[in-house]
Amino acid sequence: MIPLLKRILRTGILTEPPAAADIGPQGEIKRLSDETLAILGRALTIREVDAGSCNGCELEIHALNNAYYNLEGRGIKFVASPRHADMLLVTGPVTKNMENALRIAYDCTPDPKLVVAVGDCGCGCGEVGALFNENYATCGPVDNVVAVDVRVPGCPPTPLALMQGILTAVKRR
Repeated sequence: MIPLLKRILRTGILTEPPAAADIGPQGEIKRLSDETLAILGRALTIREVDAGSCNGCELEIHALNNAYYNLEGRGIKFVASPRHADMLLVTGPVTKNMENALRIAYDCTPDPKLVVAVGDCGCGCGEVGALFNENYATCGPVDNVVAVDVRVPGCPPTPLALMQGILTAVKRR
């Protein structure tokens, strides 16, 4: 035991120093949230609508609220009702069963409303998105049902790409 402790003391600490706060994803996250608050002057409220996705995009959206990204701690909140939302975050190709529900959510969202289509399926792009064009079960991409302000491609898009898409929509407001 003593030789092991001596060896540990001789070796010292071998880990890397921590990265600066303004470098890397954390710096980008802080910049995006600061810009959002500067543009709006208040918290942004988002209603997430799953219009028929495989839940890959939802997992990345849920990651926005984990301790690493902490979107809610930065003034961007998810709400349960479209009546309280500034933005609709829509994932997946719109299925025939969700078409009416998406239109109702869109109509209930107060003006000026923002709509962000998330993922290749919701945007109608890429190999996956091309599979879900209009057919017997789906209406196709989100913009076939409601007006879309911003598209965030990816299968699934990263949380950072989602944050950049949200900020792009807010800047267009």
